[in-house]
Amino acid sequence: MNKSNYVVNAGVKFQVLTEDQCKDIHSAVLEVLENIGMSVKSPKALEIFKKSGAFVENDLVKIPSYLVEKAIRTAPSRIVLADRKGNRKLVLEGYNAYYGPGPTNVFIIDPYTGERRKPQSQDTVNAMRVVDGLPNIDFAMDFGSITDAPAETNDVHSLKIMLEGTTKPIVHWAKNLKNQMAMTEMVSAVAGSLEEFQKNPFVAWFTTASSPLIQTEDAMERLIYCAENLLPNCHVSAPMSGGTAPVTPAGTLVISLAETLFGVVLSQLVREGSPCFIGCVDGPVDMKTMIMSYGNPEFQLMNAAFAEMGHFYQLPTWGTAGCTDSKVVDEQAAIEATVSVFMQALTGANLIHDVGFAEGGTLNNLGQLVLGDEIIGYTRRIIQGIEINETSLAVNVIKEAGPSGHFLNKQHTFDHFRELWSPSLLDKNRYDGWKAEGSKTLGEKISMKVKHLIENHCPEPLSTEVQEKLAQIIVDSEK
Repeated sequence: MNKSNYVVNAGVKFQVLTEDQCKDIHSAVLEVLENIGMSVKSPKALEIFKKSGAFVENDLVKIPSYLVEKAIRTAPSRIVLADRKGNRKLVLEGYNAYYGPGPTNVFIIDPYTGERRKPQSQDTVNAMRVVDGLPNIDFAMDFGSITDAPAETNDVHSLKIMLEGTTKPIVHWAKNLKNQMAMTEMVSAVAGSLEEFQKNPFVAWFTTASSPLIQTEDAMERLIYCAENLLPNCHVSAPMSGGTAPVTPAGTLVISLAETLFGVVLSQLVREGSPCFIGCVDGPVDMKTMIMSYGNPEFQLMNAAFAEMGHFYQLPTWGTAGCTDSKVVDEQAAIEATVSVFMQALTGANLIHDVGFAEGGTLNNLGQLVLGDEIIGYTRRIIQGIEINETSLAVNVIKEAGPSGHFLNKQHTFDHFRELWSPSLLDKNRYDGWKAEGSKTLGEKISMKVKHLIENHCPEPLSTEVQEKLAQIIVDSEK
């Protein structure tokens, strides 16, 4: 049946900000960029801004509003990341939400001993096996800064491990321009050439601002290089409410957007249309401990509002979810991870990282990552909403069963029961069945799954020739 003016909800809806509130926030961001300015530590970036018509005095850059709004228009509203084999997987636009782990933690939990210790290369190898084997984890990050490689190039070593350890898209970072260039050689070697990588990039990079309102030389140089070479890059801000940003969520959001949009403006001045997008990790400082909280409601609200500003600007966004302030995988970890995953899905952040983060972002835990995978699967089913059509309304099936009937023997049930979400970890068994299977807690099942993936999952390897090229690039970068 065809109906005019028929409106359909394809999924659930959620909103933190109204259109008018988005406009108010944007106006405040423009005021910061135009009237207060940004401290820029890169001579190269300062020269680009001078030539563009921005106001530059010593290292202070003030950007006229028209340059900001032009950059928002010319930056792509759609960025596609492929997997290592060239299959286009992550379409960063609109409300598409993709999840992955986090980077650069200083501690990990040993999956076998439970020890809290510094990350080693084997931990990244193990993490890639788990990431590659989890169906709801869409991209990889290094899951901790490895300490058994040279400190100056451990970012380069980590990329090699990730390229060899998973076919999924990767999001990574660089310590400096030299390492960024070496890693561009690496991805070009895997793709066959830089041009082939540019066509279907399977690695996106991120650079970071330093709150409040500082842009470092390393970050600016790497951002410029990414723009020049059409390398997808997210310029990320991570202000702390009450510390490096105003204590109010709205004030933190203004700082965050000003810092991240500054990166978008620079990228577009270097090369219009270069794939640069916006990101934040906005969180409140707990005034009792002076630690940024990953689990507070304000953390979820600020990151949700940031995603909505991304929709307002029609720019892809980097989000944060699946993380906790808890030190172990416990009830607190489950609550905080679930709320954050659900909030980011509802608001439609695009590239959502930090699944597996614990201890306020200082600790990575593969158990938390596996728990996050289950939460994401649950959330994605909710986001799908309810399909409404003649088949799903099932009036004929209801008529066939009639009053006092049942639906177990109906073909309609057989055809559609597999559409119900089925967990991989959560228990849905009868009590006797649960006892017969060992009365396992969720925590025990998570630990078993982590070890099973480490010991049994085999990611598709790179060719020996490409592995040798990557190894040589690392050797050359360390000379």
